Amino acid sequence: MQSYLWIKSVHIVLVMAWVAAAFYLPRILINIVEDGGNAAVRERLLLMGRRLYRFGHVMFGLAVVAGLVLWLGYRVVPDFPTMVGPGTGWMHAKLLLVAVMFALYILDGRALKGVVKGGTLPSTKALRIRNELPVFVLLAIVWLVLAKPF
Repeated sequence: MQSYLWIKSVHIVLVMAWVAAAFYLPRILINIVEDGGNAAVRERLLLMGRRLYRFGHVMFGLAVVAGLVLWLGYRVVPDFPTMVGPGTGWMHAKLLLVAVMFALYILDGRALKGVVKGGTLPSTKALRIRNELPVFVLLAIVWLVLAKPF
């Protein structure tokens, strides 16, 4: 059981790091739109965005690995509780929402890459609305994990 708690703790920290990137990348896009034509500021924001996007991918990948160990570790690690079987439907809903949040992250990364290549971004109003979506998705994920409603 001790190994389960350690892996779960690592998974939570990795997810937190990825979510931080998923929350901040849209904010960088907003700042790029509002840079006021300052080339130095724009280049700094693009650099920050590229680094953050890469960091987020690494954290997401490691979180997925830890999550898979938590999900299927009962087969190889003694004392692991099972996440497979009746009463684990919440897990499928959670994974669907994680996929939605990751898709939003990918879209932000593509927008960033488009700007690097000379493309444009939507208005700040549209980006600000888009900036709030991960918060609601994360709220639903946390509720599913805590409530395990089905």
